Amino acid sequence: MSTKKAVVLLSGGLDSATVLAMAKAEGYECHALSVAYGQRHSAELVAAVRVAKRLGAASHKHIQVNLDAIGGSALTDRSIAVPEAGDTIGIPVTYVPARNTMFLALALGQAEVVGAQALFIGVNAVDYSGYPDCRPAFIEAFQHLASVATKAGVEGAGFEIHTPLIALTKSEIIQKGTALGVDFAETVSCYQADAEGQACGRCDSCRIRREGFEAAGLPDPTRYA
Repeated sequence: MSTKKAVVLLSGGLDSATVLAMAKAEGYECHALSVAYGQRHSAELVAAVRVAKRLGAASHKHIQVNLDAIGGSALTDRSIAVPEAGDTIGIPVTYVPARNTMFLALALGQAEVVGAQALFIGVNAVDYSGYPDCRPAFIEAFQHLASVATKAGVEGAGFEIHTPLIALTKSEIIQKGTALGVDFAETVSCYQADAEGQACGRCDSCRIRREGFEAAGLPDPTRYA
């Protein structure tokens, strides 16, 4: 068993599955963390269970936080329609306020408990749909927070936040995941997948994913409704 431990945020989507595979390839004992935050569907969380098992996570924890009580996003408020035109200007309504801040805070807490000094998150500043909490500036700010807001950080152990996908295109992510044995047919990326995990094929996430497979020259294994 590796002595290097990492907490890997695992949504059940294409990006986080690739991140888990990359962390494993780097020799980390990976503790996956999935969060039910009040999103539109639970299909991605079901997918996360499959992905964690296939890629050999040492543990897989599920935490529930109801961001739907705050709302303000098409992913947590069903009265806000998920955009399907692909021509959103500015930050799209699928941005979930405080989501990545909360995700990393929870991962940081788990890291302290399991003795991990690495946190992996699949944020991306290329195909990131304009989300402010997917930018390097956000990660740098949270890295500083981790060093001053934790027992481990204050005592000198510290944490390192890894963002291996942050500068990659979707096609490059798909190629890396494929090389590491990720079965993308098991992942769910759609913002409004049905109960069986079938994708709508129309939302921004579906569009970016589909274009990624096309650019990578690989067949799209996504199950569409």
